[in-house]
Amino acid sequence: MTTGQTHLFIPGPTNIPEDVRQAMNVPMQDMRAPDFGDLTKPLFEGLKRVFKTETGRVFMYPSSGTGAWEAAITNTLNPGDKVLMSRFGQFSHLWVDMAERLGLDVVLCECDWGTGVPLDEYARVLEADTRHEIKAVFATQNETATGVASDIPGIRAALDACGHPAMLFVDGVSSIASVDFRMDEWGVDLAVAGSQKGFMLPAGLSMLGVSEKALEASKTSTMRRCYFDFADMMKVNDDGFFPYTPPTQLFHGLKVSLARLEAEGLENVFARHYRLAEGVRRAVDAWDGCRLCAAEPKWHSDTVSAIVVPATVDARDVIRIGYETYRASFGTGLSKVMGKVFRIGHLGDLNEGTCLTAISIAEMALLDAGAKIELGSGVAAAQAWYRANAAPALRIAAE
Repeated sequence: MTTGQTHLFIPGPTNIPEDVRQAMNVPMQDMRAPDFGDLTKPLFEGLKRVFKTETGRVFMYPSSGTGAWEAAITNTLNPGDKVLMSRFGQFSHLWVDMAERLGLDVVLCECDWGTGVPLDEYARVLEADTRHEIKAVFATQNETATGVASDIPGIRAALDACGHPAMLFVDGVSSIASVDFRMDEWGVDLAVAGSQKGFMLPAGLSMLGVSEKALEASKTSTMRRCYFDFADMMKVNDDGFFPYTPPTQLFHGLKVSLARLEAEGLENVFARHYRLAEGVRRAVDAWDGCRLCAAEPKWHSDTVSAIVVPATVDARDVIRIGYETYRASFGTGLSKVMGKVFRIGHLGDLNEGTCLTAISIAEMALLDAGAKIELGSGVAAAQAWYRANAAPALRIAAE
C-alpha cells in the first residue's frame, strides 16, 4: 500500500489544476444541440488571445500536437514544395520526418543537440533563394527533448530582411501559453499548440493558429487531406460546431484553463515560468558533474530543463530510481541523448514548492545512481533564487 501521490515532473502531460479536472467531470452532452456554441465559441476567442492574433483564426482538433502539424502542412503546401527546416532534437526531427513523408522537399539545417534554430544559416539560405522556391520556413520554438528555446522574432527578421514571402510555421506545443508568443506581431502563419502542456489539460486536443495568408494558401493547396481540412472546419466552427465528434469534456476543461490564464495574466504567466525555470537551472549548476543540455544561456528553455548527467551515470537509472524509490516521474532522454540526460518539466500548473520537490528528489536519485553531488546543494541554490525573486501570491478563481 502506498500513500500520497506519485509526483509528475515530466514536460507534458503536465499537472492538471483541481478546478480544471473537476470541470471535465460532466455528463456527456449533445454536440449538435443548438446551444453547444455557448460553450465552444468563447473558447475560440480565448485561444486567439493566448496566441495573440486578431487577424487569424484558431482551429481545434481532437488530436495531439502532431495532428496539428499535419493539418498545417497538408492544408497550405503542395507535394514537392521546398521548405526550410532545422533539426536539433527529437521533436524537430519528427517534424522533418513528417514533412519528408508528406512529399515536401526539405532544405535541412543539421544542428548540434543543445542549440536551436540557426538564424545565420536561415538568413543565408533565404538570401540565396532569389527565385523564392522555398515556400515555408519551419521552426520549433521550444525543443522539449533538449530544453532549448529558439528565437522566432529573429526568423521573421531574416525573412523580412530579404523580402522573402515564405510562410512561417512554428511548433509551439511546449511554449504557447507558457512563454511569450505573438502570432501577429511576429508574422507567424501556422502555430501549433497542444492541450497537455501550458493549457494544463489531458492530451487529446491540438490547437492550430492560422494567419490570413495561410488561409489563402489553403484555397490552392493540392495536398491530399480529409480529416484535417480547414474548409470543413470553417463551414461549422463559426457557429460553434465541428464536422466530427469533438472532445466535449476537454472543452469544459479548456474553459477553466483559459480563465485561469487570463486571471493570472499572460505576462505574469511568462514571468512565473522564467522564475521557476531559473531556480531549476541554478540547482543544476550546483550539482557537480551535471550541466544543462542547452549549450548557452540564450538557448535556455523556461518550460523544461534537460540535464546532462556525469559520464559515469546512466540517466535511465536516475529516472528509474526516481520512479521506483521516490515515486516521482522525470522525463527520459530521447534518441541521441537517451541515457545521457533526464528532464525536469517546469510548465503549466506549478509553483516554487513543486520545483523544490523535483530538485530534492532528483538529488537523491542522482546520488543513488552514482553521481557525486552534495545533498541539498541544488535545493539551497534554488531556495536562494526563489527567496530573492518571490512574486506576490495570486489567487486564481475561475468562474
